[in-house]
Amino acid sequence: MEIVVRLDVMLALRKMKSRELAERIGISEQNLSLLKSGKVKGVRFETLARICDVLGCQPGDLLEAVPLSE
Repeated sequence: MEIVVRLDVMLALRKMKSRELAERIGISEQNLSLLKSGKVKGVRFETLARICDVLGCQPGDLLEAVPLSE
């Protein structure tokens, strides 16, 4: 299994720009961009909770487990 970050989808559904989300949760746009692209090894639960609070969603709306392609 691979964990895929669907933050870009949720941002589009909420009609919110990455810059606004980054400001509201207190992280840099660069770090948010790395998270959106899945180029991070982990995310703090505190950060995930803030993202969910601002976007009005659950962690499962942002993260998806998908089978590894063979």
